Amino acid sequence: MLSVTDVVKTFNSGDRTIKPVNGVSFSLEQGTFAAILGKSGSGKSTLLSLLGALDKATSGDVVVDDVNISKLPDRKLTAYRRDDIGFVFQSYNLIPNLSAQENVMLPMEFAGRSHSARSARAAELLNQVGLTEEMHSRKANRLSGGMQQRVAIARALANNPKLILADEPTGNLDDETGELIIELLRRLAHEKKTTILVVTHDQALASQTDRKFRLARGKLTEDD
Repeated sequence: MLSVTDVVKTFNSGDRTIKPVNGVSFSLEQGTFAAILGKSGSGKSTLLSLLGALDKATSGDVVVDDVNISKLPDRKLTAYRRDDIGFVFQSYNLIPNLSAQENVMLPMEFAGRSHSARSARAAELLNQVGLTEEMHSRKANRLSGGMQQRVAIARALANNPKLILADEPTGNLDDETGELIIELLRRLAHEKKTTILVVTHDQALASQTDRKFRLARGKLTEDD
């Protein structure tokens, strides 16, 4: 489902060349819940940006469902980000003055779906991630951190993506709420067959995944 081969990302800083991602290769089957661990500054977020087509690799290939996104022109990359990838961020990135349901509807609006279809799909997803109907109409800035992260996960699922990329999804949550989010992500991967890759420093999260990788000095290794 996801195949990454010899991916390198190079930055120039003065007279230095920095490679936060240096020859990374791995693959994930559909429905896998996986984690990449690493210290701050280890290149985790850079790698996630490359997989999500938010940035382009200096060299190497990222293939999602037999499509090499490293070779796609910008127009097709925009469609890929919209239709095939769901993003979940540590800071939620919700629009605060929109309701939970309106936030989930947004990606579907960009995809051209009708208002009625967007509304029904958003309500279904919010129920799926455990938000009561009363919460659907509540403004995002009036929801707790755990509830906002549930809305962010529902939004990531809006267009039935092939892959969900999550950047420190439990980073702003207390331990109990973090455990609930971890269980939700694991259930989505196993029951809905959504491939989910998280980057994190949270050992508790990583211990619940099907596969666990570590990124250090630009190199990726897999834990047994």
